[in-house]
Amino acid sequence: MTVDAVGGVWRYAMDLAAGLRREGTEIVFAGLGPAPSEIQIKEAKALGKLVWLDAPLDWMVASRAEIAGVPNEIAGIAKGNAVDLLHLNLPSQAAGIDTPLPVVVVSHSCVVTWFAAVRGTPVSPDWAWQRDMNREGFDRADAVLSPSESHANALQAAYGSISKLKVVYNASRVEAEPYPKKSFVFAAGRWWDEGKNGAVLDEAASVMSQPVVIAGSCLGPNGQRLQFANANDRGPLSHSKAVALMQSAQIVVSPSVYEPFGLTALEAARCGAALVLSDIPTYRELWDGCALFFDPYDPMSLASACARLGGDAALRKELVARSLARAHTFNLERQAASVLKTYAHLMDHTFNLASAEQS
Repeated sequence: MTVDAVGGVWRYAMDLAAGLRREGTEIVFAGLGPAPSEIQIKEAKALGKLVWLDAPLDWMVASRAEIAGVPNEIAGIAKGNAVDLLHLNLPSQAAGIDTPLPVVVVSHSCVVTWFAAVRGTPVSPDWAWQRDMNREGFDRADAVLSPSESHANALQAAYGSISKLKVVYNASRVEAEPYPKKSFVFAAGRWWDEGKNGAVLDEAASVMSQPVVIAGSCLGPNGQRLQFANANDRGPLSHSKAVALMQSAQIVVSPSVYEPFGLTALEAARCGAALVLSDIPTYRELWDGCALFFDPYDPMSLASACARLGGDAALRKELVARSLARAHTFNLERQAASVLKTYAHLMDHTFNLASAEQS
C-alpha cells in the first residue's frame, strides 16, 4: 500500500490498515514524498512493514519525467516482499506499471478535479500531463475506488467514464462519543492549500464572538503560504493533539471548497462536536441533516452559522446526536469488509486467469 506523510492519505492508510489487520491481512507500506516524522514511522511499523522510496509525489513535480520510474519502483518493492496485491493511493502510480499482481487504485484527490472545484476551470496547461497520467492509471487498474459518490462523479466529469469505479467510504479510528465541551470553534487543514479556503475562515473569525482555534500547516511544500490574522493558530499538530482539540471544541468548522471526503468532519463528529460545513456536494452527501451548512464564499454566512449554533444549546445537542449516529456508519469494519471484497474478487480473477493459462 502506497502512502505519503503530507496529507490525508497517511491517516486513511493507517486507519484502513488497522481494519485490514484485524481480518488477517499483512501490509507493506511503500512511502513516497517528504520523509515521515518519528511518530508516523512508529505508527506505520506497528501496523506493517515500512519502506520509504527516494521518489516524489506527482503533485510536487513539474513534469512526468520526474516520476516516470515510480510505478516500477513500487512493483519492485512488491516483488521483493512477495505481496499478493497492490493498493496504490495515487492513480499516477499505476500508469504503465509492470506487474502480474492485481492493482487497486484509490483517488483521494487530484489536480484535475481540484482545478474544477477550486478555480472552476480545466487543469492548467502545465499540469495537463497529470490528467493524462491519471487516466492511464485508471485504465491500468483492476479496480478504482473513490471515497464518496461526489468525488466519483467529479472524476468522471473530469476524465470521462471509469468503468471499474466503486465507492468505498472512508472510516476513522477516533473513538466515537461525546466529550465535555468548551466554548470555542476549531478547524484543521492544510491551510496553504487554496481548496481548504482558510482565507474565508480567517475573515469570518474577525467578526465571531467565539474564539477560533486552528491547526495545520500554513506553509506548503512548494512555497504556498497563508497567514491567519484573526484565529489562534496552533500550527502543525500531531494527529492525537488535533483530536484532543476536537474533543474539547463546541463547534468544528470545515470551510473547504474541495473535499473528496473530508476526514476532519468525520473525526469531529465522532468527537461529539457540532459541525458547521461548507455547502459543497461531498458534505451534503455525507452530512445532510447532521450539520449547519454555509456559503463557502461568504465569511458572514460562516460567522452566522457559528453564532446560531453557539447560542442554541438545543440545536447543538440535536445536531451532535445526528452526526454521531451518522459517524457510526463510517466504521473500520464496514470499510475493511468492502475493500477486502474488492481484493478477494481481483485475486480470484487473477488466480483463475493463471490457472487457465497453465492448462
